Amino acid sequence: MQTVQDAVVDEYGAVRLPDSAADQAEFLERHGSTFDVAVTSGRFGVGSELMRALPNLRAVVNFGVGYDTTDTRQAAERGISVSNTPDVLNDCVADTAVALYVDVLRRTSAADRYVRRADWTRKGNFPLATKASGKRVGILGLGRIGKVIARRLEGFDCTISYHNRNEAAGVPYAYASSPVELARNSDVLIVAAAGGPESVHVVDSDVIEAIGPDGYLINIARGSVVDEQALVAALLAGKLAGAGLDVYADEPKVPQDLLAMDNVVLLPHLGSGTHETRAAMAELTLANLAQFAADGTLVTPVS
Repeated sequence: MQTVQDAVVDEYGAVRLPDSAADQAEFLERHGSTFDVAVTSGRFGVGSELMRALPNLRAVVNFGVGYDTTDTRQAAERGISVSNTPDVLNDCVADTAVALYVDVLRRTSAADRYVRRADWTRKGNFPLATKASGKRVGILGLGRIGKVIARRLEGFDCTISYHNRNEAAGVPYAYASSPVELARNSDVLIVAAAGGPESVHVVDSDVIEAIGPDGYLINIARGSVVDEQALVAALLAGKLAGAGLDVYADEPKVPQDLLAMDNVVLLPHLGSGTHETRAAMAELTLANLAQFAADGTLVTPVS
């Protein structure tokens, strides 16, 4: 994102919004009407209040595939175009999902800590883990990223099923009619659904209960998709075997209870965090901005 910030300042004379709420409000009151394009990221977006403070906004150019922090409903009502950066991050986010999958089941990070604490010397061999290959894996959200995850896990001889709002055409995987049905028939549930108001807490206490005490949850989508309190409660009660999380409900805050759990792997929202992918995301973000400046259209508009 820093590359994008530098480029939009150098090439377009962009102005960064102040960080504090008070300074931002004062700045927008004075200058909000002068901006017609906002460049942002999935973490910040252009929410309802900010969008209203930009009365002449014509486009939101987003660095990232997720755009749930942007008020897309208001954007549609006002004819504001919104773009994101799809496809270029599919591989790295899918790799992160598989890394969490293997780590949680085989307890790789926990074993690493075991060695570093010298527990191997003091306590003997590390406890047995769970086999990663041959599992029944449910993918909640078989979109661009979900399909890449599925292909990766085919190499682990996993049986793949999925749930979307609508059944996907041309895929070889079994379709589950609901998230609960998907969870009930999965050893591991991987959340790859898009964020936004319609997907808030799709993975609720019923879904988590359906995964069961021998099952695992992996989330590389958005923290809002999973009921975090229900997830923590299930883990504390032993109603879930473990979890691998790259996203959280209130980032960068992570529930204290999760920090103390050895059967949970926690990543700092780094799904697309490689040099190669971030460079590709920056290139696509700037391409969207350049095309909009040239002719008012976007390379990758959000449909």
